[in-house]
Amino acid sequence: MRLAAAMVVAIATAALLQFPSARPGTSGEAAIRRALTAAGGAINLPAGVVEISGELLIPAGAHDLEIRGAPAGTTLRATDHFHGRAIFQCERARHVGFSGFIIDGNRSAIERRTGLPGFSTPFARSTMGNGILAIEASSLRISGVRFVNIPGFAVLVSRSRDVWIEGVRIQDSGSRTIAGRNNATGGILLEEGTRDFTVARCDLRNVRGNGIWTHSLGTAPRNANGRIAANRFYRIGRDAIQVGHGARILVDENTGSAIGYPLEEVDIEHGATPVAIDTAGNTERSTYARNHFEEVNGKCIDLDGFHDGEVRGNTCINRSGADQYPYGNQGIVFNNSDPGMRSEHIEVVENELDGTLYSGIFLIGERHHIARNHLRRINLARCGGIIAQPACTYAPDQPGLLRSGIYLAGGAERPASTRANVIEDNEIAGYGMSAYCIAAAPGVALTESSISRNVCRDDPAP
Repeated sequence: MRLAAAMVVAIATAALLQFPSARPGTSGEAAIRRALTAAGGAINLPAGVVEISGELLIPAGAHDLEIRGAPAGTTLRATDHFHGRAIFQCERARHVGFSGFIIDGNRSAIERRTGLPGFSTPFARSTMGNGILAIEASSLRISGVRFVNIPGFAVLVSRSRDVWIEGVRIQDSGSRTIAGRNNATGGILLEEGTRDFTVARCDLRNVRGNGIWTHSLGTAPRNANGRIAANRFYRIGRDAIQVGHGARILVDENTGSAIGYPLEEVDIEHGATPVAIDTAGNTERSTYARNHFEEVNGKCIDLDGFHDGEVRGNTCINRSGADQYPYGNQGIVFNNSDPGMRSEHIEVVENELDGTLYSGIFLIGERHHIARNHLRRINLARCGGIIAQPACTYAPDQPGLLRSGIYLAGGAERPASTRANVIEDNEIAGYGMSAYCIAAAPGVALTESSISRNVCRDDPAP
């Protein structure tokens, strides 16, 4: 709220620039470009549809500027020959806001099929056709803006601070690779050390790539001090939420369904298994709490790079049988791909998993607390049974890997010591759970962790 108040004060005495309603034969685009050259103030966009042929550039260093739609409605629509990184682009701007209009990216005409950028290239330098692109901004507010048919990211914020994105709606956005798979675009991306941000009460539907994503290269500062809260997701092709290379990020009270759809656009060849809440890089002192997802064709929560944090009170519910989740996976997965972290000190408590294709929790590392979780309808694939899914033979040297309620592994991307964990008061039910409830990989001793008062029972998988 500090951002909103600051902008109101800054703009209160500034000039107000208005345009007549857009009409055939008039150049609303040219008028907007002229207005953007002003030092600051409030720009009221024209009513109607304004065709945009190239990026609307806010001058570098602009400040105390608000761009808002007309009460009767404003749509800024990319032309069939649009070329540029974004409809709106700003660099080093301060106290800039966008509110109350529609951006139509005309994806069907200008989508360029391409893969993800190279490992050393930020998305802000490589992705074209975004909605709003902000680089090195401070006190940025985007509220009540609707994005449709965006080829790139609806919002891409890089190396910025004090960012507030609220009440945004994103629909039918994101592009594909040459093979027709999603290339991670379509949603909201915060990258390269963006900090002090909030993304709240946004609605994302039919996004091909990630929904809300923090991302930084390993050589960049981590994204920090953020809140991703009360957002809604439906039909997301990759991850609903991904916290990448972050510190002190709260992911709270988000809801979603149909994660990992449509099937034909899942980037499975590159290992992009869909996840309701994903993690990457070195992510610490963060909390995932009270999130609720249904029909996840992938993993519920992936903790790759997550340490010294909390996963509490989340639910993932799949109501159908194994055949409905071809990219289904384990429920909560620990991992350690980033060499700068160790999987340690994670609280995984009071979560509910109902209907995971394979094991409930895949655990590596030390001094974790796994308690009071409710794991039901685990192992829909019937691994360990006479009639099982073919993938159950994935690791013949580790028969417990895919069939256990909780599996203690000797490593994931890298070897790890799995010991000194507390596993207590969990309910674990599903196919074969009386026999495969809590198991360990070869070389991992269950006796090196404290395991007590867990209730294990068989439930036949549908």
